Amino acid sequence: MRLDKFLKVSRLIKRRTLANEACDAGRVTVNDKEAKASYDVKVGDVIEIRFGARRTRARVLLIKESPRKEEAADMVEMLQGEAIE
Repeated sequence: MRLDKFLKVSRLIKRRTLANEACDAGRVTVNDKEAKASYDVKVGDVIEIRFGARRTRARVLLIKESPRKEEAADMVEMLQGEAIE
């Protein structure tokens, strides 16, 4: 599954267009490498999203095309986010 779509269906980012823009701006990394929106997400990947002074890190546990709201939380394991100083 494409990275921008995964970010949307896992509810890490609300809209796919925002996910696409974040990838284009270089604010999304996968396994510590800058990733494009077309990156093919795999189970075990660690995704990091930078929102201003905040970082959100998540490990991919499950890939599902159209999960329900309750299932979306099971798709990722949230890792500790740290503030940039």
